Amino acid sequence: MSFASEWTAVGRSLLGSLGNNSSGLLRTTSHDIMTKLACGNFYSQQQRTFIQMRTNLKVVDNSGAKRVMCIQALKGKKGARLGDTIIASVKEAQPRGKVKKGEVVYGVVVRAAMQRGRCDGSEIKFDDNAVVLVNKQGEPIGTRVFGPVPHELRKKKHVKILTLAEHIA
Repeated sequence: MSFASEWTAVGRSLLGSLGNNSSGLLRTTSHDIMTKLACGNFYSQQQRTFIQMRTNLKVVDNSGAKRVMCIQALKGKKGARLGDTIIASVKEAQPRGKVKKGEVVYGVVVRAAMQRGRCDGSEIKFDDNAVVLVNKQGEPIGTRVFGPVPHELRKKKHVKILTLAEHIA
């Protein structure tokens, strides 16, 4: 196998065998495996998924909760995305906050690690999963929202959260 065909085999295996390979099988050598591992952390990338049951989320308002765990996503079978409402249980809370540890609360997802496409063709994703706690009517419990909030919340009718936010992404 020549040097050029060896790199072609690596490229095809990295791209999921997109090329027309008559035999359907690619020879894998130790050099191929080392090249795959060296190319941009190919295997070490974390898979971003929906916010589903038992997902831990950061609370980014001043309601008193620090961390919640998702119990149920109210929309969609797979889970919640940006702007969706979830039911969560408070896992960590500040001592004199409006919500206490163990309470079941509603929350709106304002930051999600899973990417979401925008209508202009760009995509948005965040480093963490974060929520703003709301009551049953959808009004925020806290009076401040920390960190960036995507403007997609306007389409989901969460305008009050956008007015409280520091930065709209």
